Amino acid sequence: MPFYEREDKIIEILIKKQSMTVEEISKELFISKPTVRRDLIKLENKGFVIRTRGGATLRNKSADTKIPFFLREQEHNEAKQIMAKKAVKFISDGDTIMMDATTSALSIIPYLSDFHDVIVITNSAKASVLLGSIGIKNISTGGLMIPGLYSYIGKEAQRTILDYNADIMFFSCRSLSEDGYLSDNSLEENTIRLAMMSRAKKKVLLCDSTKFNKKSLNNLCHLGEIDEIICEKDIPENILKMLKRGM
Repeated sequence: MPFYEREDKIIEILIKKQSMTVEEISKELFISKPTVRRDLIKLENKGFVIRTRGGATLRNKSADTKIPFFLREQEHNEAKQIMAKKAVKFISDGDTIMMDATTSALSIIPYLSDFHDVIVITNSAKASVLLGSIGIKNISTGGLMIPGLYSYIGKEAQRTILDYNADIMFFSCRSLSEDGYLSDNSLEENTIRLAMMSRAKKKVLLCDSTKFNKKSLNNLCHLGEIDEIICEKDIPENILKMLKRGM
């Protein structure tokens, strides 16, 4: 079991019980005590827990902005968490990552601290703050913010994106049709995604299964322009065949 999966499970346990010993965590997760101790050191460095003599307690949620975000993703967005864990397998140390302002992309952020020297370019004000709070270098596009969504759009945001090159891009959209077209109701956000796509070597769509066989107002692109698709469930073979790598 990799660290990011153990991290989730340790946090889940501490949410329920607030405090546990190394021995209790070891028995609960069927992992060795030395592994638990190493994991608790990492979690303490991230600000999630406070180590105690022989165990750990969950850090006061009201005192740490990282914890509420992490817990919200854990408790209410199971599909997004599954996709985030799959997404990090495409990331390497030193990567430059472009990320749109969707909650699917945001769910990847807690796992980026396991990598060295990554840089994230995003049009999400919320993502930029969260990345900074866990010490991840990031570039915010700036621009006109969409009220309530904390996402930047417009020419200023596009110009910033076009100044950079990325190894990988993570994004989502509202719908994926039967004939392989990605669509969304926001033309402005699709314009930002297209700018990111033009500057990223690998383009990865995060698409939960509820979006399959649907259409929204504005077409973004076809699956044939996308390198990978990540879903919380098995992806139908006809969809995989429409990807760039399957054509």
